[in-house]
Amino acid sequence: MSEDWELERIRLRKLRELMRAAARAKAPKQLHAKPMKATDEDFELLIRKYPLVVVDFWAEWCGPCRLIEPVVEELAQEYAGKVTFLKLNVDENPRTAMKYNIMSIPTLMIFRNGKPIDIIVGALPKPMIESRLRRYL
Repeated sequence: MSEDWELERIRLRKLRELMRAAARAKAPKQLHAKPMKATDEDFELLIRKYPLVVVDFWAEWCGPCRLIEPVVEELAQEYAGKVTFLKLNVDENPRTAMKYNIMSIPTLMIFRNGKPIDIIVGALPKPMIESRLRRYL
């Protein structure tokens, strides 16, 4: 009788493990409600990892970059799960900035499946940025 009890206990433990694994598999993908920091080392991986990505090319000393920073933060929160936002400091990551011919900042570049599909140069107001972004949703 104690062997039956031990077998039942093992079955229940295995069933709980399987149920937890199934719940993890069904859990939604991680939502990024804030822009993620990108570097020369991980940039290509990140733009390919997510289907729709907006990259904010910026620099610490850039006044217009600071003006659109709150807009990018808001958009990242509002479009979490639909669009992934990255921030790439061009001073710290010159290889990526040169590869994509970033000549002016702020520049927002929109990527779909790792390929650039649109570019927004300058500190535009939120409604203008959002209308460009909606084209690709």
